[in-house]
Amino acid sequence: MTIENILVIGAGTMGRQIAMSCALGGYTTVLQDISAEALSAARTELEGWAASRLAKGKLEEATVAQALARLSQSTDLAQSASNADLVIEAAVERLDIKEQIFAQLGQRAPAHAILATNSSTLPSSKVAEASGRPQQVCNMHFFNPALVMKCVEVVRNEQTSDATIAAVTAVADQLGKNPVLVNKEIPGFIANRMMGAINAEALNLAHAGIASIEDIDTTAKTALGHPMGPFELMDMVGLDVIDFIAQATYAETGDEADQPHPMITDKVAAGKLGRKSGEGFYPYS
Repeated sequence: MTIENILVIGAGTMGRQIAMSCALGGYTTVLQDISAEALSAARTELEGWAASRLAKGKLEEATVAQALARLSQSTDLAQSASNADLVIEAAVERLDIKEQIFAQLGQRAPAHAILATNSSTLPSSKVAEASGRPQQVCNMHFFNPALVMKCVEVVRNEQTSDATIAAVTAVADQLGKNPVLVNKEIPGFIANRMMGAINAEALNLAHAGIASIEDIDTTAKTALGHPMGPFELMDMVGLDVIDFIAQATYAETGDEADQPHPMITDKVAAGKLGRKSGEGFYPYS
């Protein structure tokens, strides 16, 4: 199928960047949110980002102007969905809200439309039946910051059709991303599972007093070639996000090893969430 019109639901950090990525990729894009204030903030941030890229010579003026012209905003989900070929849901990570959204999309989006969720923790099978078109539902998981990160995890559920996977993969390619296919639903998909394994070992080493947080990070960077150490990365992602991912994974698996690490829960309880709060495993001015 040909995808020309994309609807992105949720004007938070991920949604606004996914929408701009789609507009830069040549798609007519609508960014929808129930909050007009969130949409206004998103527009201001994206225009600032575009101006910065222009100043650095990373984008051409015509490219920016065309992308911003292709990107519109709306608080009306039903109207926005009415001519969408692809919907990418990037709303809050609550299953009940996502179920409501996908039920609405099933009624309002054209029969051919593909419905994808950007969720990093909830598999699309959780919302597929609510949509009434499970064969056209999948995960399309972008990484933060979505305007920079190249990986997109395309995750199929048991009912996702090959045509859906092909269409979503083609869109990711058009956006200049590197799509990877996850053939079976599994908590955490690929990236979060690998990151979780590294984080768990780093946390265990530090918790046991084997090495300092700083030395563990230095080892990851100088011995393994990682651009950031695991504690630096967790601070950047947000320790509350790390905690949420672990809780969601544990809820799916029931494996005690998947529960949030006490070093993470202690930091979250103290309000030390990483860069966003000014302190996590490291202090930030």
